[in-house]
Amino acid sequence: MTSKYFVLTIALFLMQFSFSQVDEEVAEEVDPQYYIKTITFKANTNQSELPVLHLGEPLQLEFDVLNSDEADFYYVIEHYNYDWTPSRLVKSRYLQGFDDQRIVNYENSFNTYQLYSHYRLQIPNNQTSLLVSGNYLMKIFDEDGELMFSRKFMVYEETATVGVAIKRSRDVRFIHQKQSVDINIGSLNMNFVNPKQNVNVTIIQNNNLKTAITGLKPQYTLGNQLLYKYDTESSFWGGNEYLFFENKNARGANIGVQFFDLKDVYHNYLFTDIIRATRPYTYNPDINGNFLITALDTDNVDIEADYTVLHFSLQHPEMLSNNNIHVYGNFNNYTITDDTKMTFNTDSGFYETRLLLKQGFYNYKYVVVDKNNNVDEGAISGNFDQTENNYKVLVYYRDLGGLYDKLIGVGEASSTLITN
Repeated sequence: MTSKYFVLTIALFLMQFSFSQVDEEVAEEVDPQYYIKTITFKANTNQSELPVLHLGEPLQLEFDVLNSDEADFYYVIEHYNYDWTPSRLVKSRYLQGFDDQRIVNYENSFNTYQLYSHYRLQIPNNQTSLLVSGNYLMKIFDEDGELMFSRKFMVYEETATVGVAIKRSRDVRFIHQKQSVDINIGSLNMNFVNPKQNVNVTIIQNNNLKTAITGLKPQYTLGNQLLYKYDTESSFWGGNEYLFFENKNARGANIGVQFFDLKDVYHNYLFTDIIRATRPYTYNPDINGNFLITALDTDNVDIEADYTVLHFSLQHPEMLSNNNIHVYGNFNNYTITDDTKMTFNTDSGFYETRLLLKQGFYNYKYVVVDKNNNVDEGAISGNFDQTENNYKVLVYYRDLGGLYDKLIGVGEASSTLITN
């Protein structure tokens, strides 16, 4: 009898341990199925970018499904801590109403070669609204309960002020290649109790969560101000301005488009790009990796903009190592995929690939990816301290005994104001 109780105790312990391990898993965004394209998150901008919005502001998610099935999709919203582990809040504490609801707003494409359905979801709506600040994950499921894709977004409350200053690297080896972020956090309405434990910051360059810096602790405390002036820990590679093209007219040459062809859909062939890492920095205004859907002679670009095949080419010697070259940008959430991988064409002597994209204005760059999927953004484009980059600083705070991390303030700065 004693041995049975012992076995039962061990089994319960293992079950609790396994559940605790699951609870501590870090949330990762799931890439969409191949037939789901042009996922855009919009808050207070017309560009698709990482949504960081004030509590109560509307959030809009849009995506296209490239078939004529008019399938049903459902959304689920989950709340997370600053480090993207699940928070301890029950759903009724962070969400008013219900999720797991069908997305009812959709339209079919009109007068396009590529048939698709355009889906639109706005939060808050009649069924769902958010109650607290913090990190959120939006999951989209099909009618069979299969996860189609997921996307992160952040909701903040203005409890703290966040000052952000961009400096050249304090490491003299990289003073012309890196940019460093200094942070000053203050509040008139709250006191930071045990800030090294309860305050956490996330620094995001150009809305790319995949390269974000986290885990930094305040170095100095002056009254109720927290100061971060790190030498290397808060530094980013400067990168270079993004390349861009616009194909709002699929039947003609546009910015960056050399010529076009009509097959099953329109094919747009971009001018061949070159290695910029060995060339001097040249200012070239961009939108920091984002994209904007545009199309000529349309009343509603959501359903009238067509899909075109974009042909990319790069003048680069063939690499004989395990490294690969990819096209990189927010058009697919900075994701490295088989589609973005370029192959060396021995006939042309160029690296080439093609992507199916909706008409619009797109930023992109070429990156080198090693066998471990580490991305080197500067290998082909170069790294320059003069590059104009956008930086966002998110400040999280957990009250004593609190169940979740509040997002209490957001600061933003551009490296156009960089100083030593």
